[in-house]
Amino acid sequence: MDNRKIGGYIRYCRVAAGLTQKELAERLGVSFQAVSKWENGDTLPDTGLILDLCEILNTTADKLLNGGAILMNPRKLMRVEDVVIGFEHIEDIRRCFGEHSDFFTGMVEGINAKMNIDLPAYMDRRETLEVLWAEVLIQGLLSGRTVDMDEVKATFTNQNMIKQIEKYVRTTAPEETADKSKEKILKNSVNHLTLTLA
Repeated sequence: MDNRKIGGYIRYCRVAAGLTQKELAERLGVSFQAVSKWENGDTLPDTGLILDLCEILNTTADKLLNGGAILMNPRKLMRVEDVVIGFEHIEDIRRCFGEHSDFFTGMVEGINAKMNIDLPAYMDRRETLEVLWAEVLIQGLLSGRTVDMDEVKATFTNQNMIKQIEKYVRTTAPEETADKSKEKILKNSVNHLTLTLA
């Protein structure tokens, strides 16, 4: 870790958030001198403050501790383009095999039962198709994968979907989901995302 890079990134995020060193210090319960030492690269924030600091500065712990750089393991990165192509292939199956073929109806029935949706109806409108894309990305995030938010913002037109994905990107899954059943989160997320369309 490069203390100076981290400090520079803390300063950048603090200024972008419109906070003084004193205001940031008060929100974290530390002295403004501590914030100054972080920004100069003399010391690092206490580990117990990292999540609160990231929330205030609207960043992630990973990005903060890498001095603003986004380091992604390509095997863990979910490309939004691949998700979109995946749904295009579902449409290809409908077109090639026929809407009433056992292959297509079996696939649709399975997805409908698991996700509690009407897949063909969701795929007919861009707005609801984006809900499905978001669902796939969020499931990946909950499974420890990463998403490039620049790609999300370039692909999605629905600002509510972008905000929901950003929320999950910033969430630290092990701590946030430890008390909750992952299955319950996944089962309810399409319904939650659908409600955020408005």
